[in-house]
Amino acid sequence: MKNVKTNAVRLLGAAKIPCEEKFYDVSDGRIDALAIAEKIGESPEQVFKTLVTYSNKKEYFVFVVPAVAELDLKKAASAAGVKSIEMIPSKTLLPVTGYVHGGCSPVGMKKLFPTFIDETAQLYDYICVSAGAIGTNIAVNPDQLCQYLSASYADITLFSRSI
Repeated sequence: MKNVKTNAVRLLGAAKIPCEEKFYDVSDGRIDALAIAEKIGESPEQVFKTLVTYSNKKEYFVFVVPAVAELDLKKAASAAGVKSIEMIPSKTLLPVTGYVHGGCSPVGMKKLFPTFIDETAQLYDYICVSAGAIGTNIAVNPDQLCQYLSASYADITLFSRSI
């Protein structure tokens, strides 16, 4: 597999935000965040997945949460200031964001949606998020990512594993 610089990497570079690309093999079909953490040799608490939701008012919101956690929809709705939210259907992901399931980056979506990063990201010098292509993650400083995305830190998760 040829490692090609993704749009997310180019955008962060243009904004002078350093990031390190981390490539991983996808031939086994394992592309969930926990498998990616293992493949790139990072702690699952530091590898974050990008989840896209929509509200009862049909507004889209992006949530960036650790691999070891699940998005708490009630906490997420509260953070977003809406009554309720739910995950968007997989078939809607590409037309809404420009990304496919397993390769959705918070950086470089078709539109900058309100974005919330789990508050645990602040514990680390860097977190890993999708670079916008299956097989590529990027390590980036969470504060710089948060500022670039005009995101907010929030308590939005339920932890499914002890950390």
